[in-house]
Amino acid sequence: MSGIYIHIPFCKQACHYCDFHFSTSMKRKEEIVLALAKEIQMRKNELLDSAQNDNHIVETIYFGGGTPSVLAIKEIQFLIDSVCQNFKVAEHPEITLEANPDDLSEEKIIELANSPINRLSIGVQSFFEDDLQLMNRAHNSAEAKKSLEIATRYFDNISIDLIYGMPGMSNEKWKKNIEIALSFDIPHISSYALTVEPKTALKKLIQTGKIAEPKDDVAQEHFQILVDTLQENGFIHYELSNFGKENYFSKNNSAYWLGKKYLGIGPSAHSYDGISRSWNIANNIIYLKSLKENKLLSEKEILTQTDRYNEYVMTGLRTIWGISLERIEKEFGEKYLDYLLKQSQKFISDDLLSIENNVLKTTKKGKFLADGIASDLFLINLE
Repeated sequence: MSGIYIHIPFCKQACHYCDFHFSTSMKRKEEIVLALAKEIQMRKNELLDSAQNDNHIVETIYFGGGTPSVLAIKEIQFLIDSVCQNFKVAEHPEITLEANPDDLSEEKIIELANSPINRLSIGVQSFFEDDLQLMNRAHNSAEAKKSLEIATRYFDNISIDLIYGMPGMSNEKWKKNIEIALSFDIPHISSYALTVEPKTALKKLIQTGKIAEPKDDVAQEHFQILVDTLQENGFIHYELSNFGKENYFSKNNSAYWLGKKYLGIGPSAHSYDGISRSWNIANNIIYLKSLKENKLLSEKEILTQTDRYNEYVMTGLRTIWGISLERIEKEFGEKYLDYLLKQSQKFISDDLLSIENNVLKTTKKGKFLADGIASDLFLINLE
C-alpha cells in the first residue's frame, strides 16, 4: 500500500502561526495544476515494488497545502484522474481534501460530494471570533459552524482541526470549543498546541509584545481536557494529535506513522520510499520552470539505520501502536534494543512509559510529553 500527497501551494491570506509553503497570489494557480499533473506523470514509476517490479497499490490520495479548497472541482478531478492514469489505485481509495470553512458554500460542498473526494478535513481551528482574528484566519465563527452544518449533510467522513494553548484561552473556553465540535457529531478531530515557529508573523507579534507567548502548562492542561472529553465521547486517541471514532482513523496519516511509502507531489512536498526521504523545491516559480524543462528540483537524504530507528521511535511513541520491541531487535539488532530498554528505564520508573505485550508505549501521564521522551530515546550514532 502507498499514498500520494498533493501539495496545493495557495492560500487567500497568511495565518500568523503558519510556516508551510504557500503563496497568497492565485495568478499561477492554473499553471501549477498543470505542473502537478506533469509531475505525477513523470514520477509514475517511483512507487515500484522491487520484488514484483510493479507499482504498489495507491490506497490514499491527500490534497494538502496551503488551501486545496481554493481549487475548482474540475481542477481537483483533473488531478485525481492524473493519479488514476499513472498509478494502480485501489477500488475504494480514501481521498481527502483539506478545506477552509470560507470556501465551503453549499454549492461547493455538493460538488465535492459528487466528486471522488470522500473525506473532508476542515480547518476550523476555533469557534471563537477573537481566536480566529488572533490567528488571522480567513473565516469567521459563523462560517465555521455553517460549513459543518452543511458538510455533515453530504459527507460521513469529516475531520476538523482545533488549536489549543492560545494566549488568554481559559479551560472553560477550550471546553466550549470541544463541546461545539462534538455537537456536529463528526467522527475525527485533529488538535494541536499553538506552536511559535521561526519567521512567522506570530513570532514577530510575540517579540514586539502585541501577543503573549503561549504557556506550556496551559497547553498541557488543555491537552488533558481534550483527551478526557473525547475519550468520554467514544473517540480513540490513536495518535498524539489525532482522535477518531472506530473505522474513522485517517488512513493517509496512519500510513505515515506506520512507515509506509508515499509520494509527495508539488512545491515543498516530501516523499518517502522506505530507505530515503526527498523533498521538492519550495518555490512556485522555480518549480514551474523546472517542470517546463522536464526536470524536478528536489533534495534527497538516504536514511541510515540510526535515522530509521530514531524515526520509528518518534512515530511509535506518538501512536497507540507504540514501539514493537520485537521489530526493534529484528530490524535494527540487539545493540539498538539494549540501548532503547536502558534509556526507557527512567521513564518507566516515572510512570511515563510502560511495556505491555512486548510493546513500549506512553502512559496516560506520558502522552503529552511523547516528543520529548522520544528525543531521549534517540541515538546519535551507533553505526
